[in-house]
Amino acid sequence: MEFIKKYWITFSGIVLGIAGAFLYWLFIGCESGTCAIKSNWLYMSLWGATMGGLLGNVVKDFIKPHKKSV
Repeated sequence: MEFIKKYWITFSGIVLGIAGAFLYWLFIGCESGTCAIKSNWLYMSLWGATMGGLLGNVVKDFIKPHKKSV
């Protein structure tokens, strides 16, 4: 439970990344099918999860800075 409390911003970024990437694939996507990532909903969702997780980590570091050790 403490793990989820510690990384809830990152998990939120992952969920929002998956949802955003899936919606992008659904409404815009790649109609020709030649795009490596955009042509498959699963690859697009995994890409969105990765980018959302990374962005969530960046946001977490801005909101809760690390303690400086002496």
